[in-house]
Amino acid sequence: MEGLYKVEYDIGDGSGRSVLYAHAGKMLGGNTAFAHFGTYEDVGGELVAKLRTQRHSRSLQRRSLVSSDSVSIHIRGRPQGKVWRFEGEVVDDASAFRAVMTPLGDDDIPPAGSVGEGGIVSGLYSIDIRMLDGIAGGQTGVMLLRDGRILGGDAFFYYLGAYSSANGRWKGEFVNQEHTPAKSEHPLFGGHEVGIGFSGRCDEAGAEMEATALAGKRSIRFTATLKLIEPFGKAGR
Repeated sequence: MEGLYKVEYDIGDGSGRSVLYAHAGKMLGGNTAFAHFGTYEDVGGELVAKLRTQRHSRSLQRRSLVSSDSVSIHIRGRPQGKVWRFEGEVVDDASAFRAVMTPLGDDDIPPAGSVGEGGIVSGLYSIDIRMLDGIAGGQTGVMLLRDGRILGGDAFFYYLGAYSSANGRWKGEFVNQEHTPAKSEHPLFGGHEVGIGFSGRCDEAGAEMEATALAGKRSIRFTATLKLIEPFGKAGR
């Protein structure tokens, strides 16, 4: 099941959406407010996954569907056509958990950039975007950086791209696309396939970027802060 997925899930009477990347027994992803990371394995023809989820955005408008901002989720699933269906529970609450994972198609990722000494750490990051030039608003999500390639997204969008990094600097480009119609809640980028180029500083804990996005015929500048949540090599601990 390796690749990038949109995840639509139900916990008790609530529901939500995320993006999730599965690769070599590891899962990493998240949405506007929460990050997810853990492992999966094949057990008797089923995929068994154990995930942790933790809040990365403190906005009170983005409520949790469980009793804590950091919980464990255990699920089992099988493929049905092109999608995967999972069932299990939020261990901490004993709440029922159901999810459908739909592949997003990450074949269009550009070639990976080079990462040298002093380059940004491969891992799962939170991203906090702030608009410039008097444009109101911003957005939060998660970004997975892995050996020169970019994946990620939130409850409405997903990212595909590439970066290069060395000596405390990084630069790259990615495309922001909808996996769920977003025009009503995010009119700036909703309805567009948005190309974004950026550059900035980085260290072992995170990064900053200054970016320009092309949404339709409009050029939009923004800055963003990335904070490392989980190094790629540790998701299976």
